[in-house]
Amino acid sequence: MTQSEGDAAPARHAGSPDLRLAAGGGQPPAHEPRPAVRVGALPHDRNQAILEAAKQVGALLKKKGHAFALAGSVAAYAHGGSENLQHDADFCVRPEDAGAVADTLREGGLPVYTPPEDWLIKATCFDQDIDIIFELAHQPVSTAMLGRAEELPVDSVRMPVLAPTDLLWSLIAAFSEHHCDFGAVLPIARALREKVDWERVRHDCGDEPMPAAFFFLLERLNVIPPQKEPS
Repeated sequence: MTQSEGDAAPARHAGSPDLRLAAGGGQPPAHEPRPAVRVGALPHDRNQAILEAAKQVGALLKKKGHAFALAGSVAAYAHGGSENLQHDADFCVRPEDAGAVADTLREGGLPVYTPPEDWLIKATCFDQDIDIIFELAHQPVSTAMLGRAEELPVDSVRMPVLAPTDLLWSLIAAFSEHHCDFGAVLPIARALREKVDWERVRHDCGDEPMPAAFFFLLERLNVIPPQKEPS
């Protein structure tokens, strides 16, 4: 998941979809059918299971022509990062498209539900969590961001993947006093450092203290150069 889970959820935007199917939030309703795409034995390796789920969801969204981009640790893997994937597969869509995307996933046999956080919806595929995110770091996913996505292979399925600069911004800008797991993002920053416009990431993160602390750590570890002093 890309946005801080510990933060209080921001106020619902006027156009945010109301897709709640389960009052309890954390699990799909018991009456939901299991995914139709779940065929045969699941991969024993958790990383491969997450990749298989990402491929299935990406294929469904591509087939219906949705505007989307892969995000999170699977996006980092697609850009050449580690295959040590984190918990789930994340996809970004615009807020106004979330309802149609949910319908597509249901048509594909996936259970879809809404957790208490109002910046994403969730699905399940191959027993893996799928996060469909329409806000990154408390900012709505935009057409411009999706337009910068790069078409890359995720194992055998090509799909749009967040550009490295947008990906690192989405991870770093989400840091807060309640969510500052630098250890999860550090390997991604190291793996993709030559593909990222770090000056833009710094600028877009502003003066927030937790991102600033992470940039300091990256500088001390020689992952990125020190920030240029204003002339």
